[in-house]
Amino acid sequence: MKHLELPIPGDCETHEHCDVCIQDQLRAMPGVVAVKVDAHVLVIDYDQSAFDPSSLLNRQRWGACRLAESLFAASKVETVSRTAALRGWIARNNEIVLIAISGLTLLAGAITYWTGGPNWLRLTLLAISAVASSTRTFPDAVHILKRFRLDVDVLMFAAAIGAASLGHFEEGAFLLFLFGLGSAGEHLALGRARKAIESLTHLAPDTAIRIDAQGNEQTIKADQLAPDDTILIRPFDRVAVDAVILQGESDLDQSSITGESIPVPRARGDEIFSGTLNGEGKLTARVLRPVNESTLARIVKMVEVAQEQKSTTQRFTDRIEIYYVPIVFIVTLLLIVSVPNVTELSWGQSFYNAMAFLTAASPCALAIGTPAAVLCGVAKAARIGVLIKGGAYLEALARVKAVAMDKTGTLTAGKPAVKSIITVEGFSADRALAIAATLEEHANHPLGTAIVAAAAAKKLDLPQASDVSQKSGIGMIGTVDGKIYQVGKINQTDTWPASFIDQRDTLQRDGNTLVALTTDHQPVALFGLIDQPRESAKQAVAALRNAGITQIAMLTGDHRDSANPVAKAVGIDSVYANLLPEQKLDLIDQMTKEYGPVAMIGDGVNDAPALARAEVGIAIGAAGTQVAMETADVVLMGHDLTRLADALQLSHRARRIVIQNLVIALLVIGIVAPLAAMGMTSLGLAVLLHEGSTVVVVLNALRLLR
Repeated sequence: MKHLELPIPGDCETHEHCDVCIQDQLRAMPGVVAVKVDAHVLVIDYDQSAFDPSSLLNRQRWGACRLAESLFAASKVETVSRTAALRGWIARNNEIVLIAISGLTLLAGAITYWTGGPNWLRLTLLAISAVASSTRTFPDAVHILKRFRLDVDVLMFAAAIGAASLGHFEEGAFLLFLFGLGSAGEHLALGRARKAIESLTHLAPDTAIRIDAQGNEQTIKADQLAPDDTILIRPFDRVAVDAVILQGESDLDQSSITGESIPVPRARGDEIFSGTLNGEGKLTARVLRPVNESTLARIVKMVEVAQEQKSTTQRFTDRIEIYYVPIVFIVTLLLIVSVPNVTELSWGQSFYNAMAFLTAASPCALAIGTPAAVLCGVAKAARIGVLIKGGAYLEALARVKAVAMDKTGTLTAGKPAVKSIITVEGFSADRALAIAATLEEHANHPLGTAIVAAAAAKKLDLPQASDVSQKSGIGMIGTVDGKIYQVGKINQTDTWPASFIDQRDTLQRDGNTLVALTTDHQPVALFGLIDQPRESAKQAVAALRNAGITQIAMLTGDHRDSANPVAKAVGIDSVYANLLPEQKLDLIDQMTKEYGPVAMIGDGVNDAPALARAEVGIAIGAAGTQVAMETADVVLMGHDLTRLADALQLSHRARRIVIQNLVIALLVIGIVAPLAAMGMTSLGLAVLLHEGSTVVVVLNALRLLR
């Protein structure tokens, strides 16, 4: 699919009729997929294999059309650009090109030797092969030697030089070729994992439509937008920056940020994130923050940092490598010097065996196996809407045996709704709701917001209220129709009718949070509000059990009557209610002693102490919330709790792959290296098995991206 955007010439005679021309002619042409005129720009999407732009120059069809000539000129530029694209690919993949040259010249040199060709040609071809395959690895080896250190690159060049010194030029060049091929393949393969992260940066468009104070629309670079600018988001456009909707409503696909596949409805007052895809609605929004501080930018930055955070296994293998490489070099020298003195082997054969040992014992696969798996695991998690802040936390997730969850905002939506209204005799539910709503309009509390929303849903006419004020610890007070009403907490129930007290107790047992409407300390109505469990909560709890979690507990500051119905609905094992923050810490310690490593899931703000104490702290619904993203070790960008189970399963897969990679690397070293030292393996076979194991562990790690 090709995409062309061409400005319509200002002096084009057919300018005024271009839209008609497009409707009648362009869209009817074979290969044309979509055509539109947008702000004097012709936009054409076409299938290059079926559409020939030169056909636009058919004068019988178009006449003297400057627009057609412009399109034809652009098509010639595209033809030239394909050559430029090939040159660009070669420049970007010069390592692969050089390895190909190395392989061809190595084969040519070997054929020259086998056919009895001139020795100078053989050596020249093999030298070219060795140089071409070492353009990346040789500078690295020199850099390490300048620092008086040894690493895998140094070992490989020592082995190649040793082979050449014995006259085994083909095997020396073959070693460098395979080592270079392994290095190139490693960079190419791991590039796939990095591209999975880099692709996030391309989700947000480079441009946006800004609306100025006069209402004029202007397309500008997204990085030129400033907070409080007004932007237009057209149907099916991607959002360029984080913003809050001022006008319009639409369903937005937020899967690129939160991993949730179902588009979510958004309307006035709702925040929208950069990189998300607008639906059919047209939106006007106010910019919240610059492009480089957007949710998407923070995600990319945090994942890039996470890639540098080493896991426990990786740190262990790094420490081993520091001591292991010099030991291999010392053993190689001992094989060269001591073996001829105690055996009948010649010095040359002993040197050859030592070079084969040196090659087989080099820890290439050991060094790359773990970081490759970590990189791919972190990249895959980011693609499903889960930020894992490094390999240490990826490994820690795999160790988790128990999960502790906050209730409000985690297991529930955090948005209570009015489910029950009981009133005294002679007072209708709608009348009570209208009075409560007119007072709560002046407040900013989730329960009050729910009451106002319930009145709006019923389209009730709210009465006028005067002298409205908020009284700390009680609620809202105001005068309606000459009477003073209070809406808020239940206080002084001693004089309430017994029947009303019974109904209150029933609502509490059913898990309702109660708000009372009173006058002169006498009840008028009770509103029962319930924060419903998230739709994904029950499914997520079941998925956690399938992922190997043995205990799932709820830790909440709410009273038990409110917590128990939610726990029962979603399948929680244990409920700990009426908790203060320090009590949550004690429970995390208690669960750790009883069940093993614990993951704590909360909103990343009020649960910060418990998140920090747990083996893994997990913030949920943290898209756009900087505090949550910085507090937790793992961040679920959306509110889909099932992503947690996905992350746990991913961590288990990553751990299995790390173990597999370690086994593969150690088997090659443990079996091939001793055989090579005893002369039972040729240098060529040692090279093949050594470099083959490196490629295998990288490809094994790449399975995590599927």
